[in-house]
Amino acid sequence: MPANNDRPRDRNVPPRNVVRESRSSNRPKAFFWILGLIALVGVAALGYVVSKPKSRPVQSVRDIPDTTNAGPPQGYLIGKVDAPVKISEYADFECPSCGGWATVTEPDVRSRIINAGLANLTYYDFPLNMHRNTVAASNAAACADEQGKFWPMHDRIFQAQDEWNGEATEQPKPFFKRYAGEIGLDVAKWEACYDARKYQKRIEANLADGLRHGVNSTPTFVIGNKLYPGMRTYDEMKSLVDSLARTAAPAANSASTTPAKKK
Repeated sequence: MPANNDRPRDRNVPPRNVVRESRSSNRPKAFFWILGLIALVGVAALGYVVSKPKSRPVQSVRDIPDTTNAGPPQGYLIGKVDAPVKISEYADFECPSCGGWATVTEPDVRSRIINAGLANLTYYDFPLNMHRNTVAASNAAACADEQGKFWPMHDRIFQAQDEWNGEATEQPKPFFKRYAGEIGLDVAKWEACYDARKYQKRIEANLADGLRHGVNSTPTFVIGNKLYPGMRTYDEMKSLVDSLARTAAPAANSASTTPAKKK
């Protein structure tokens, strides 16, 4: 009979296969711990994404406040009153495209077209609800106009758009107050005007005028009774102004050479 090589087992030592099973049984526990940790990190990341400020959707005209009872518009003119070409700009102080045009293109338009007497430019407020601080900015500019400094305030507001806009702060007044001092306003008088929202009706009337013209985005320009939505380069503006000036010149000459009727 063959010898039995198996040694007697100690009752206190578990069989080898049992030890293997015991070790392998610890692996699912570690796996579940890792899985739980990943889930916890995922929940935290999701919470951050949900709480993070979101960019607001594009504003539509339907979301703009009712301006049915708004009074007559009163824009802000720069240039000669009797310039041969009239340019109207409907803009939102918090609109990034308006800020880009005001700081990059408009300086050339003003120095080479407006100051040259080829056209004038009238700014009309067109505040959009999607921009939290834009009405406050229009109010700040209107109160600067009360002291004859709309355009310096207009320029300063657009230059610093990234520090006072609705994504940067919920309290834009301190910034506007600082700008008022920088451009040489009587700050106390400006602040009283600003706090009273003295020109709110004017802002609403300018908005209503834009709606009547069919404006639905900013910036939008009206040149020669034609609507031009979106940013325009200096060359585009110059070409439009020159074309309208050539058209207007023959009509003016014809009117001046028409003989007076005999009574």
